[in-house]
Amino acid sequence: MSSEDESDLIFKALGHRVRRRILDLLKEEPRTTGMLCALFPELDRCTVMQHLGVLEEAGLLVAERRGRERWNHLDALPIHGIHERWIGPYAAYAAGILSRLKKGVEEEA
Repeated sequence: MSSEDESDLIFKALGHRVRRRILDLLKEEPRTTGMLCALFPELDRCTVMQHLGVLEEAGLLVAERRGRERWNHLDALPIHGIHERWIGPYAAYAAGILSRLKKGVEEEA
């Protein structure tokens, strides 16, 4: 799979508010699928499992079987990769614009 395809999967996974909320919860601590289902009473178990599947396919979630339980862990590495690819360069670009603007204003004063 190409890096662009991987990025598409990550952006797709981050594109739904329930999946972002699941990631926020897993950032605090690993949770079982049952725990996650209890935190989303408006969703049935099948829907929560579908969201977990999208997150796992994107590499944002690692599932671990412990007996009958499935423990879900956050893998933030793909998010870091998105930051490095998209946020960092654009933030540097914006900082450069602000720096030039500041310099221009100071020269006029």
